[in-house]
Amino acid sequence: MRLAVFMGSSSGLPSHQAAATALGRAIAEAGHGIVYGGAHVGLMGLVADAAMTAGGEVVGVMPANLADREVAHGHLTRLESVGTMHERKARMAELADAFVALPGGVGTLDEIVEALSWSHLSLHTKPVAVYDIDGFWGPLLELLDGMVAGGYVAPAARAELRVVRSPGEVLALLG
Repeated sequence: MRLAVFMGSSSGLPSHQAAATALGRAIAEAGHGIVYGGAHVGLMGLVADAAMTAGGEVVGVMPANLADREVAHGHLTRLESVGTMHERKARMAELADAFVALPGGVGTLDEIVEALSWSHLSLHTKPVAVYDIDGFWGPLLELLDGMVAGGYVAPAARAELRVVRSPGEVLALLG
């Protein structure tokens, strides 16, 4: 089984770096694969390197125009090139059995919200989660709760976004 991991191409905080490394290693040691954005930098590189070092399968999916900007990882199980970000997200969704977002920027937010939206629309039935390191995802969770309170999101739809706080909880997404 493969887990789509969305995260920043920036390094972020030391606690986020440690969590990314531990997660990559844990996924590989559990015998699961990773599909991610394909970069060698930031949290993306840490997850990929940790999983590869532990003998795991790591598939990167990167739009050709980002190969230089995000510094494509040269030592993955496989690096797929796609034309656009839309194609990247669709291909990652196709390859993954579950989705998790670590801390990141606007791109990470876009990826996890799209995976959640696709779940709401019944385009897939795969688990969707945020890995809430140091309360990073708290503002998003508060926003979603406000959408429920305002009647814009059904409570059942809000419940589709799981919150995990450890590598073990992330692995539980895969069953």
